[in-house]
Amino acid sequence: MKFKTRLLVTSLVIIIVPLFLTAVAFTGIGIYMANSEQDFGTPDGSFTSFSYTLENYDQMTETVLLGVKERLLADSSAIEDPVFLETINRELIGKSSYLIVRKDNDIFYAGNAVAAERIFDKLPDYGGDAPDEERGYYYHDMKKLVKQLDFIFTDGSEGSLFIITKVSSLISQKMLIDMILAYVLILIFTSMVLTRWIQKGVFTPVNQLNTAMQNIAEGNFEYRLNSDGKGEIGELYRNYEDMRLRLKESIDEKFEHEKQNRELISNISHDLKTPITAVKGYVEGIMDGVADTPEKMDKYIKTIYNKANDMDRLINELTVYSNIDNNRIPYNFHRINVADYFGDCVEEVGLDLEPKNIKLNYDDLVAPDTQIIADPEQLRRVINNIIGNCVKYLDKENGVIDIRILDEVDSVRVEIEDNGKGIAAKDLPNIFERFYRTDASRNSSKGGSGIGLSIVKKIIEDHGGYIWATSKEEEGTCMHFVIRKYQAPKQEEVNTQ
Repeated sequence: MKFKTRLLVTSLVIIIVPLFLTAVAFTGIGIYMANSEQDFGTPDGSFTSFSYTLENYDQMTETVLLGVKERLLADSSAIEDPVFLETINRELIGKSSYLIVRKDNDIFYAGNAVAAERIFDKLPDYGGDAPDEERGYYYHDMKKLVKQLDFIFTDGSEGSLFIITKVSSLISQKMLIDMILAYVLILIFTSMVLTRWIQKGVFTPVNQLNTAMQNIAEGNFEYRLNSDGKGEIGELYRNYEDMRLRLKESIDEKFEHEKQNRELISNISHDLKTPITAVKGYVEGIMDGVADTPEKMDKYIKTIYNKANDMDRLINELTVYSNIDNNRIPYNFHRINVADYFGDCVEEVGLDLEPKNIKLNYDDLVAPDTQIIADPEQLRRVINNIIGNCVKYLDKENGVIDIRILDEVDSVRVEIEDNGKGIAAKDLPNIFERFYRTDASRNSSKGGSGIGLSIVKKIIEDHGGYIWATSKEEEGTCMHFVIRKYQAPKQEEVNTQ
C-alpha cells in the first residue's frame, strides 16, 4: 500500500473507529441501564424517565433498609445510637446518599447537615402520604430520590428514617465514569491497532532496508531483500535490489579488470624483457668487438632492429588496449576498394612471411568495384594480428596461410586460415576474451600480451561487423570476419535530393 493511501486510511481510522466504537459502547451502556431500570413509583410517575441513570440504586439502598429494619426488630433503641447511625451513613456515602433521622418535627441525626437543612421541610410527615418505603419518591426540583422508614422512639416519639440519594451525582459518577472508561479503552485499542499496522507496514521495512544498507556499506553485496511488495516500500526494495546488483556487477568488473591489468603488466613485462635482453646482448657483442666482420655486424644490427620492432609492437598493443578500455580508439573511416586494399595488404604480408618459409595463398572472389566503409589503419591491424597469431602457432615445417575474400551479397567475408596446431573445441568460444590463453605455458614461451584477438574483435564490431573462428586440432584454424558492403544511393534518391 502506498504511503499516501496508508496515511489517509490512518486519518480516517483515527476519526471513524473511535466514534463508531464509542457509539456502540454508549448504546451498550444505555441498553444495560435500561435493562436495570427500577420503577420508584413517584406519585406523578415522572421518575421513571430518570431510572436508567440510577442503575442498581434500589438494590443498594434496599440492603441498607433491610439492615435497619432487622436491627430495630432486635433492638428498638438502636436507632437512637449515634454510632449505629454514623455507621449506616458511612455506608451510604459510597452510594452517593446520606441519612436523615427525624424525631417528631426536629432533626435527630443528619449525615449531611447542610443538605439536610435544605430538604428537611419538604420531607413528608410521619405516616403521611409517603409511598411505600421500598419504592421511594423523587423531588424534581432538588433532584433527590428519597426512601422513608417510619418507626417509634423508645420514649414514644414519632420517628422517620430517610435515605436521600443525589440523582445528579449518580449520573456524573457512574454513567460518566463508564463512558470515559469506555472511550479511553477505545482510544487505547485504536492506537494499538494503528501502531501495529504502521510498524508492520513502515517501520519494519525501513529497518530491514537500513540493515541491508549497512551490509552494502560493509561490502556484503549478497544481502537480498524480497522485492515482491507493492507501493513505495516495494518500489524502494526493487531499487535497492537494482542498486545492489549494479554495485556487485561493478565490483566484480573492477576486480576482474584489476586482475586483467596485473596479468597484462606481467605479460608485457615478460615479453619486453626478452627482446631487451637480446638487444643488450647484441649491443655488448658489438661493444666487445665480437662482431668483427661486416657480415656479423650486419646480422647483429638486423637482430637489434627486429627486437626493437617487437618492443614497438608490444607497446602499440598496450596503447590500443588502453584506448579500447576507455572506448577511445581513433577511427578515420573511408570508402575503400576491397580488391585494391586487400591486394596491398597481402603483398606487404607476403614480404614478411617469405623469410619464414611460410607460403601465402590469396583468393579474391568479389567484384572488382566492391567497396566497404572502413578505417584502413585499424583494419590492417586486424589482418596483421590474425596473421601474427597464425605465424606464432604454426608447428609444421611447411607452413601455409590462405587468405580468401568472399562475396556475401550485402557483405564481404574475409577468411584467414592456417595449417597450424589448431584450437580445442572447449577453448574456441573463449579465444576473443582478453588475456585468455588456451595453453598458458605454450603461450608464455611464444610471447604475446594475450589481448591481440580481443583488439581484433573490438575493431570489427566497431565497423558494424562480426568475427568468429573455426578450428580442428592438428589441422589448423580459420578466422572469419564480415563487413557490410558500401551501398551507393539509388539514382532516384539522388535525383530527389
